[in-house]
Amino acid sequence: MGPLKGIKIIEFSALGPGPFCGMILADLGAEVTVIDRYESSGQSTKTDVASRGKRSISIDLKNKESLQLINELIASADVVIEGLRPGKMEKLNMGPDQFLKINPKLIYGRMTGWGQYGSLSSTVGHDLNYISLTGVMSAIGDKNKPPRPPLNLIGDFGGGGMVLAMGICAALLEVSRSGKGQVIDSAMTDGSALLMSMMYGMYGAGFWKDERDTNLLDGSAHFYGCYECKDNKYVSIASIEPQFYKELIEKLKLDKDKFKDQMDKSKWPELKEIIAQKFKEKNRDEWCNIMEDGEICFAPILSMEEAISYKHNVDRKTFIEIDGINHPAPAPRFSATPSEIRHAPVKKGFHTKEIIDELGDNFDFEDLVKRNIISQG
Repeated sequence: MGPLKGIKIIEFSALGPGPFCGMILADLGAEVTVIDRYESSGQSTKTDVASRGKRSISIDLKNKESLQLINELIASADVVIEGLRPGKMEKLNMGPDQFLKINPKLIYGRMTGWGQYGSLSSTVGHDLNYISLTGVMSAIGDKNKPPRPPLNLIGDFGGGGMVLAMGICAALLEVSRSGKGQVIDSAMTDGSALLMSMMYGMYGAGFWKDERDTNLLDGSAHFYGCYECKDNKYVSIASIEPQFYKELIEKLKLDKDKFKDQMDKSKWPELKEIIAQKFKEKNRDEWCNIMEDGEICFAPILSMEEAISYKHNVDRKTFIEIDGINHPAPAPRFSATPSEIRHAPVKKGFHTKEIIDELGDNFDFEDLVKRNIISQG
């Protein structure tokens, strides 16, 4: 069992970064109970990877009589995760002020795009909008084309769910010392800006231009980018250091004199075109045979299907099959308290009776069902 064994987390159902945060913490050993919507009870999909390892109880949050049940669950919890717009939980009498009165040690994690305050805090948005506001989108893509969305990895998951999970772990350590809970305001704008720290530092030092496709790490450099092969598949190279660059030149059989000025940006477009033509001479797997064992900083660009069966990923069990669905394995790897996936995603409300029974004589399962406060999945 993982390092968070014994930690109890209540997660109010949401989409994207909140459930991802809960999944990370469940993988790490926490007992995560999701309060799913009453009307979703019985719904199920084994492809809902973010629900793995979690328990589910279906409660009608709009039914005012549900508040007593919610408060009882909060009283014994260590953490709450919610992802509604600012003020929505307060309107349900489930905001941090209300819950911290019940449980002063509670950590109340709030996941939003814009944050709990600020001129845009009540505005709708998605990952793409949040990373547009922090300089991320402006830096990604080709120079003469619109910026290209980098999936929703940066705002939702890296700058959102992952940052909140880190914050919760830090707050768990702090409450163990002070005995006092606190609220975590996790905004995807803040998180995505944080992920740009190195670029903002380089920009401040004059090493980074505030223009797409002109910098060392944005695809402009001939030695740091992606190239198409003869079979229309792709490879990536990242030969930044001189010794790796030297071997790249040797393996591609390039003109050493022509390629000697690695950091001369004025030559990058021409050198990039030469390398592009070289890679088109062979299939991707042929280039793998030539370059994978060398010191070039090279890798084939794999599809999702290819990644699952790639030898290195198989060696590390990077993907785990559960009920016919390939799940990315828990990360990172712990030597003494290994993480695990307890079970596959379950039906909404699957654990409702089990959770009610754990609360003892204060609540009667059949009565709560009859009053439409809960529903068994």
